[in-house]
Amino acid sequence: MTWIAALPMYNVTPALDFEWREWLADVLRMVKPACRIVEPDEELHGFWRRPNLLISQTCGYPFMHGLHEQVQLIATPRFDAPGCEGAHYSSVLVTRADAPFDTLAACRGARAAYNQDDSNSGMNVFRHAVAPLARAGLFFSAVLRTGSHLGSLRAVAENRADIAAIDCVTFAFVCDEMPELARQVRRIGTTAPSPGLPLIASGTVPPATVEALREALNEVLAAQPERAKRLRLQGFSVLPSSDYERIEELENEARAVGYTRLA
Repeated sequence: MTWIAALPMYNVTPALDFEWREWLADVLRMVKPACRIVEPDEELHGFWRRPNLLISQTCGYPFMHGLHEQVQLIATPRFDAPGCEGAHYSSVLVTRADAPFDTLAACRGARAAYNQDDSNSGMNVFRHAVAPLARAGLFFSAVLRTGSHLGSLRAVAENRADIAAIDCVTFAFVCDEMPELARQVRRIGTTAPSPGLPLIASGTVPPATVEALREALNEVLAAQPERAKRLRLQGFSVLPSSDYERIEELENEARAVGYTRLA
C-alpha cells in the first residue's frame, strides 16, 4: 500500500502552504514509509476516510460526528497564538475596524459570516457564544456561508457581513502574513475553548507507525526552531478522544436553549 498525507487546514497563504509541506516531508522522511504528499482531490470528509491515509489534519467537529470511529488520533498541535492554551484553542470574534459594534451582544440584528456548517471554530463555537443572546432561535438579520475563514474575514472587511468567528490560529497567521487584511477588522470577543485540530491516521495504520509519527513530530520540530516559530508550533499533545467530547457539549448547550443553527 502506498500511503498518502496532506495538511489542508492552515495553508493561509502560498508561503505557509510551502512551509507546511516542507515540515510534513521532513516528518515522513523520519518515519520512512512509502508515502506521497498530495492535494486532496475530493471532498475532505471522503479524503479523511481513505484507508491509506498516513497523516492529515481534521477539524474537531467532523471528528466527533462520525470520523473518530474510522481514524486514529496521532496528536494535537500546541500553537503559540493568542487564544490558545496548551492543545486547546478558541475563536476570535471580529467585526470591521470602523463598525459600531464593541461586543457580541451589540450585534443583534447584524449580519454574520461563517465558513462551513461542519466547522467547530467558525460555526459551532460561534453558535454557542450567540445562544444565550438569541430570542426564539434568532439573533442575526442575515447569515452568510463563505466557505473558508479567509472568506469570512474578507466578507467582514468588505462590508458584506458584520461579524464572524475566526479560528485564533488562522487569525494569528493572517496577522503575520496578511497584515493589510488584519488591519481591516477588529476583535470584539473570544469564544469558549475546545481541543485543537487533531492530526489523524487511518485505522489501518499500524500502532508502531503511529508511535513513530509522534516521535518524528517532536524531533522535526526541535530540529528547525526557526521554522517552528514561523509555523507558531510549540509542540504536540496526545489527547484521549474523550477530550473532544467538549465540542459536542458546546453544541448541546446551544441546542438546549433552542439555538440550533446560526440565525
